[in-house]
Amino acid sequence: MSRLNARLALVTGATRGIGWAVAKRFAAEGAHVILVGRTQGALEELDDEIRDAGGAATLVPLDLRHFDEIDRMGLGLHQRFGKLDILVGNAGVLPHLMPIGHLDPKTWQEIVDVNLTANWRLIRSLDPLLRGSDAGRAIFTTCAAGREAGPYWNAYAAAKSGLEALVRSYAAEVANTPIRANLVDPGPVHTRLRNNAFPGEEKSHLRKPADVTDPFIALASADCTRTGEIIAI
Repeated sequence: MSRLNARLALVTGATRGIGWAVAKRFAAEGAHVILVGRTQGALEELDDEIRDAGGAATLVPLDLRHFDEIDRMGLGLHQRFGKLDILVGNAGVLPHLMPIGHLDPKTWQEIVDVNLTANWRLIRSLDPLLRGSDAGRAIFTTCAAGREAGPYWNAYAAAKSGLEALVRSYAAEVANTPIRANLVDPGPVHTRLRNNAFPGEEKSHLRKPADVTDPFIALASADCTRTGEIIAI
């Protein structure tokens, strides 16, 4: 298990769920993982697990809604590492589903800021570092709601649809570079975000976050040639 040996990978939303699982899997595959999340204690707990298993990580406590801090993080990574091999934009928020008319401006802004704008800021800040890699890889977590918006998904669906368009556009822009940019739609997974959408759902049939990490590994690998795609699990 060394498909990402000596690669430098940044994972947002690493404090729980899919981000936690992907970060652990990346570390097990040999990557040095930059763990980005809002909760210091959760980052430290994940760091302990990674190090106990012989891996390496760097912690970055960060609320992605503070966009200027994303730029400062990019500068810090440039000064310390000079490049970035893998970016995983996984952080997401989904409050309870509700009719559009019940959605207040603050909730709308949070959904759009975290699911869409923060990922644009990540690309904007970290693209120069990905270009410094011999095989830069950008991977973003999406959802079928971005393509099949149903009732009450409104802001979340709009943000994911925008994210998919953004990443496909980025993939086209960097097509003549070593960078490859893709999206992963993991489908129904037992996460807090899923529970917010379906609080009464029977969870026993849902996959766990660790069950959906394979596509992230494949897309993060230096030999991956796919770009501009949505990989649905």
